[in-house]
Amino acid sequence: TKHVIKNILWTTAKNFTVERGRQQIEELISTWDIHESWLHHSEFLEEEELKDSKRYHYRACWGIPTRRKPIPQATASVYFVIVISKFKPDTTPVEVFYRLESSRLIRRPEQCQFREKWLKDIIENKIVCTERL
Repeated sequence: TKHVIKNILWTTAKNFTVERGRQQIEELISTWDIHESWLHHSEFLEEEELKDSKRYHYRACWGIPTRRKPIPQATASVYFVIVISKFKPDTTPVEVFYRLESSRLIRRPEQCQFREKWLKDIIENKIVCTERL
């Protein structure tokens, strides 16, 4: 079966604010097919000034708290970057990229559907590592 990649309408460079960026990341996350037992929080990390763009870095930290373990054994982070070009018109939508904490692969929301399995894999690997120690 063909998966439909869900994306959102991103704000324009002109209308971008740090908080608007965080809200839109939350809006994107709400389109992901993730079980309700997963909880997350998102936060703004930093603004980066480059020659051709400004980049805004965010993180969403995920975990599955339970009654027995309200503080999850391990968490998984997804890092987002919102890019505003200094050369494109300010009516152009911002560009958005994300990567998983365990990966160098950079993904674009409009090209790749997020998978819950990626979060599970990160957490399972962390738990295995801590058990070995």
